[in-house]
Amino acid sequence: MRSKPAPKKLTVPDPIYHHSLVTQLINRSMRDGKKAVAQKQVYKAFELLGVQTKQEPLPLFLAAIENIRPQMEVRSRRIGGAAYQVPTPVRADRRDSLAIRWLLMATLARPNSTYPTFAQKLCAEIVEAAANSGAAVKKKLDTHRMAEANKAFAHFRW
Repeated sequence: MRSKPAPKKLTVPDPIYHHSLVTQLINRSMRDGKKAVAQKQVYKAFELLGVQTKQEPLPLFLAAIENIRPQMEVRSRRIGGAAYQVPTPVRADRRDSLAIRWLLMATLARPNSTYPTFAQKLCAEIVEAAANSGAAVKKKLDTHRMAEANKAFAHFRW
């Protein structure tokens, strides 16, 4: 076991939009350590957002993330030989990382026939999430529904 908690690593804001959530999105979408490629794709998606919606892309992205962020989640807890799904509130830093993870999972699940590039898929998913629809928002609602269904086990929270 650790002698003390691991220090939090601060994410440096990205050079164009000066926001740490954009940096997290870039880092999370990176494959095989190719950060420049991931940056190019994310910035291209933000460009497409601006063109399609005729709005600033950063506030639209932040609205999408806000709509995807979960408030509650269920965690397994073993008590007396039985495993219970105990609803627990989600910490702020985990909320952001889950939202970005779900956004990217929904992006990658989109069909290639409709959206040939990753930037187009990401743009479409952000637009849907900002409108409170789409696969990432559905994932959040499913998580909340599961937490609500297991509310009876909330007293097992540690």
